[in-house]
Amino acid sequence: MKKSWQNGVVALMLAPALLLTGCVSAKSDKPELVGDVVPRTVIPADAQKRADIRLQLAIGYYEQRQFAVTVEEAGLALQAVPDFAEAYSMRALAYMEMGQVQAAESNFLRALNLAPGNPDFANNYGWFLCNDNRAAEAIPYFEAAVGNRAYQSPGKALANAGACSLKLRDVQAAERYFSRAFQFDPASLTTNVNLTRLYFDRREFERARFHIGLAVNNGVLDVDTLWLAIKIERKLGNQSAENELAAQLRRRYPSSSEYAAYQRGAFDE
Repeated sequence: MKKSWQNGVVALMLAPALLLTGCVSAKSDKPELVGDVVPRTVIPADAQKRADIRLQLAIGYYEQRQFAVTVEEAGLALQAVPDFAEAYSMRALAYMEMGQVQAAESNFLRALNLAPGNPDFANNYGWFLCNDNRAAEAIPYFEAAVGNRAYQSPGKALANAGACSLKLRDVQAAERYFSRAFQFDPASLTTNVNLTRLYFDRREFERARFHIGLAVNNGVLDVDTLWLAIKIERKLGNQSAENELAAQLRRRYPSSSEYAAYQRGAFDE
């Protein structure tokens, strides 16, 4: 069950407050964590230093997509500091990429129990739930992450909530989340592409054109999104813009079904 998870995952860094304040709450609109919050023990400085070094190595291997080595390095960090929440979270991300769902979830929950106020952990666990076909369970974790004023990447959690809302077929909620994400990060390729699709489906072509223009300026479009940009310009009668995008499609994806559709004029298939 190999999946691509990284688009929605916040990169883990060595910092004391990486994820979700208020994740554990008696209120019904907040996620409940499994088990009791684990008290932290005093760690000798040399042990913490060894654990920090191992965690940095784990992060490096994760970025290189060497997930098995990431798991090993995170495990060595935990040998030095058994209650190291960041190491559990890093190992969870690696297990997630490896498709080891049970191991990933166990490590996510351990990290959240150790650091229930960490918004990055909440966002990452929410993304895990969303990709495990548990989108309804994921939304409160994104909300908890965004609700933490110390969280440095609220746009990512909001965009993830939008993607999960689309899985739930709640288009109105998806638009609200993506619109909020846009306020935090107007240059986000993911957010702009999703807003483009929503407005195109509603035949609001000018609004779709605005967001696809930002996407074009801030990232390399895949073939499906480039084809969507061409169809928007076609709908608006902007021939020169359509021709320019079509030239990109021909140059970058000459063998694609999208370019074949363009050649035969099949814009509404």
